[in-house]
Amino acid sequence: MSYAQITGWGKCIPPASISNDEISNIVDTNDEWITTRTGIKSRRVSHVSTADLATVAAKHALACAGVDGKH
Repeated sequence: MSYAQITGWGKCIPPASISNDEISNIVDTNDEWITTRTGIKSRRVSHVSTADLATVAAKHALACAGVDGKH
């Protein structure tokens, strides 16, 4: 029995990123230290709220599904 179906999807990724090397210029650490402990090499940086990013992603998902979102 199906209860839900994915009909569209969307995403919104901030364009700016910061690398571990860039972080090491700010704090006393290095890429190897961060990578071995977290597995992270870089991360995205946003200057808008998560809600703004979610709104854009939702609009993309609605467009992908062919739904206008007004009903």
